[in-house]
Amino acid sequence: MSVFLLAFIIFSLVALGMSLGVILNNRELKGSCGGLGNIPGMSSDCSCSNPCEKKKARMAKEQESNEPKESPIEFRKF
Repeated sequence: MSVFLLAFIIFSLVALGMSLGVILNNRELKGSCGGLGNIPGMSSDCSCSNPCEKKKARMAKEQESNEPKESPIEFRKF
C-alpha cells in the first residue's frame, strides 16, 4: 500500500508541476492538425490558418491520389 501511495504522490507532483508550468507561462493548450485527420478516407476539419509543411505535403499527396491512375496490374496472355 505504501508503494501505491508513494507512486500516487510522485505522479501528482509531476502533474501539478506541468500544469503550473503551463499556467505561469501564459500558454494555452492547443490541439494538432493531426489525429483523426491522418486516417486515410476520413475527412477532418483542420482549423489551422497556416498549416505546417507536413500538412501541406500530405494535402498535395491527397490531391494527386484523387486523380485517376492506371491499374498497377498487368494482364498477360499465356
